Amino acid sequence: MEMWVLFGVFTLLLLIGTPVAFCLGIASLATILYMDLPPVVVFQQINSGMNAFAMMAIPFFIYAGDLMMRGGIADRLIRLAAGFVGHLRGGLGQVNVVASTLFGGISGSAIADASAIGGIMIPQMEKRGYAKDYSVNVTVNAAIIALLIPPSHNMIIYSIAAGGTISVADLFTAGVLPGFLLAAALMITAYVVAVRRGYPADPFPGLRMLAYFFVSAVPGILLIFIIFGGVRSGVFTATESSCIAVVYALLVTLLVYREMNWENFVEATLGAVRTTAMVLLVIGTASAFGWLMAFLQVPQATISLMKTISDNPIVVLLLINVILLVLGTFMDMAPMIIICTPIFLPVIKAFGIDPVHFGVILILNAGIGLNTPPVGSVLFVGCAVGKISIGEAMKTIWPFLGASVLVLLLVTYIPGLSLWLPALFR
Repeated sequence: MEMWVLFGVFTLLLLIGTPVAFCLGIASLATILYMDLPPVVVFQQINSGMNAFAMMAIPFFIYAGDLMMRGGIADRLIRLAAGFVGHLRGGLGQVNVVASTLFGGISGSAIADASAIGGIMIPQMEKRGYAKDYSVNVTVNAAIIALLIPPSHNMIIYSIAAGGTISVADLFTAGVLPGFLLAAALMITAYVVAVRRGYPADPFPGLRMLAYFFVSAVPGILLIFIIFGGVRSGVFTATESSCIAVVYALLVTLLVYREMNWENFVEATLGAVRTTAMVLLVIGTASAFGWLMAFLQVPQATISLMKTISDNPIVVLLLINVILLVLGTFMDMAPMIIICTPIFLPVIKAFGIDPVHFGVILILNAGIGLNTPPVGSVLFVGCAVGKISIGEAMKTIWPFLGASVLVLLLVTYIPGLSLWLPALFR
């Protein structure tokens, strides 16, 4: 009966539009009261969920992304991407995907990616005759690449939700190839749609201008190698690398690009504080919810249920993907990771599936969910920037969602896409 109270209260509150953090906290408190346990247990679990040292990396990576978004990095990355791929058919669509990939390697946030790249690219695409729905759909789907490549703070959340037993360095490395594969799939899709709609290609700027664009973007691109190389080599931890990212972002935007003024600095700081507060509240309440699921033995019940359906890992992974895709339509990313990890991690271990591989599957599923209503936060940001309704975007988003699901299936059933690179660095 306790499980019915926990999930029933959570579902009811979610359906009436209550913010996810409050859904998780109130459902946990209601279950604790029903079980006649001290309510202080909920607050202890919320505190312990937010009190992990590794969690410090999240606000610093968010802050570094905000600083770079407002300090001229995004402009230079877009200019570099335009030089490389702008001459292809539907060139600005290709530029959008490449720029999102480059910026994602700096920000680690899909929402930051959609707002930064979308804020620059969507108006430019409209001026060049691209339809708003195309511009928005390319932007929001390309934004989820940031979730897979380092420094994705969602990989850190997954590691913490798994009890800190999974290496963040391995997770960062595991997402690189799937992230590039997703970028390639979206570029192909953007090209095919552009050809069907008759969108133009930009002229090639020439090797000299391309070299200039590259040199101009090098200070921003270097951060990708500093974060990935430092964490992977063991020179510093993910938490330390996040602090280095903030210092480096300040130095580049202040001294190299000289586009960071006091107003932008204050906006970046306040934006990072607001985002961090929301993320940590969700993480804390989701930790209390996850503790109750463990207490009520939900993971064990899930393993038993899966084994009654099939003993085949292929079928089990398909079922988990379907469940995660459905959950992603109405649950935001951080709570989904923290709730689903303790449920499904024992399941995938019981079927001999690598936890690092599953982490990439989970992150990609949750990323696709960010572009599907009713809780598609990245889709909402893209539509707000492009000034179109969710309905307009959804009418033509399907080729891009289809490409993302295809990559998800490839990543799910070809473990080497996730595990080859981490094994190479060990």
